[in-house]
Amino acid sequence: MRFLPVFLDLQAGPVLLVGAGELARVKLRLLGAANARVRWYAADGHHDVSGLETTDIARIELAEGDPLTADLGGVIAILCAGAGELGPAMSARARAVGLPVNVMDDLAHSTFIFPAIVDRGDVVVAVGTGGASPVVARRVRESVEAVLPSRIGDLAGFIGRWRKPIHDRIAEMPLRRRFWERVIDGPIGALVLAGRLNEAEAALHDISDPADFAGALASGQAEGRVTLVGAGPGDPDLLTVKALRALQDADIVFYDELVSSEILDRARRDASRVPVGRRVGKPGIGQAAINRLLIEAAKSGQRAVRLKGGDGFVFGRGGEEIEALREAGVAYSVVPGITAALGAAAEFEVPLTFRHEALRITFLTAHKAEDAEAVDWSVLTDEKMTIVVYMGMTAAPSVRDGLLAAGRSPHTPVGVFARVTRPDSQAAVGRLEDLPGLVEKIDGGPAVLIIGDVVAHSAPWLMQERLTREWRNQGWHAHNLNQVIAKLLEAAE
Repeated sequence: MRFLPVFLDLQAGPVLLVGAGELARVKLRLLGAANARVRWYAADGHHDVSGLETTDIARIELAEGDPLTADLGGVIAILCAGAGELGPAMSARARAVGLPVNVMDDLAHSTFIFPAIVDRGDVVVAVGTGGASPVVARRVRESVEAVLPSRIGDLAGFIGRWRKPIHDRIAEMPLRRRFWERVIDGPIGALVLAGRLNEAEAALHDISDPADFAGALASGQAEGRVTLVGAGPGDPDLLTVKALRALQDADIVFYDELVSSEILDRARRDASRVPVGRRVGKPGIGQAAINRLLIEAAKSGQRAVRLKGGDGFVFGRGGEEIEALREAGVAYSVVPGITAALGAAAEFEVPLTFRHEALRITFLTAHKAEDAEAVDWSVLTDEKMTIVVYMGMTAAPSVRDGLLAAGRSPHTPVGVFARVTRPDSQAAVGRLEDLPGLVEKIDGGPAVLIIGDVVAHSAPWLMQERLTREWRNQGWHAHNLNQVIAKLLEAAE
């Protein structure tokens, strides 16, 4: 992040605008929306105010003379739009006296930039791309405008008017926050958004005990709870809306090591973050300790999120945590996440089921070689069964040996899909007999192994087939597909 979003009070002093034409008028309209006082130096000497609102014109000082020698006393910012060669010169002058300056479409001479703005009165959303792509920022703004209630600004103003009276009646900050959440998410907030402001005012006035309304315990402390949230395989855009809401409401987040920083960034900024997970081969604090932390957080009145990679109920020990919370009498809820197998299937186009070919799926974990050796592989030999192995990279030789010994064909298609849905995702596909070698081609996990004929329908497999045909068209020969890929890559270099 190069540019930090800030909100500048444009009524604190005049803004000096240098420019002309429609570009200057666009800036004047924007400044007018913020009730700014503007001192405008027309670069072409012509102050054309056509198309501006009368109220905006009233706040514009039509300045004459050379802006390079103008008095900057009291000026809070300098803008250049349609200013031509005056832009860089004004930028140098602004920097010399420490004033923020924006030269339109000129990052080199700007110390701040204008974001795409969603204006809902007291609620303003600013979208920026660091000046790289205003069009992208505009598209994001359009998406936000499509889902943001038109009266959300009225709701913010309504809360602002009641904020101090409620603050005087509820001393504890967590309880105040709970109170306002119930107001916003409940019937009172709905009344404001429906334009029935008088009814909303009356309803809030009629709350005799705000602390009780917020859900206080006998101790006067807010009631805590735990939400088990599946973070999905890694792409933050795959979080559910309910997961995002839980992260935004959380006071504390207990997260696994595999949860990406991009997902953690979706949590409320002032929420505490506590790492509790572990990866294969690295020690963790233990499940009993995690359970204890969750219970302690909830009983202290906090809203805790237990954030797990993938889905907490697919080899994520979510069931154990639920049992501990039940026994402790702690309120809880569960938000499912996209498990790694589904993430791999979507990204690499692996249909986990396929009519007439794959009629069932088995999920298993074998994060240690000895676990894989203990599996009854004889029940996994059905050719119409897709097998998904979690945490199986280390156990790949045992997985292969177990399936081959049980009678599964050595030519069964398999795939190793690592870090699925993340920017550095990777796949290696081949035959069951070559499974350990495929794992060696992957630059680290986490990864899932998918075994079954469905892998032959995946995008990586079809790509390999195309490359193989190109190889054979050249009259070359190879012992396996991996040699084909290696040779073609060598030829490409």
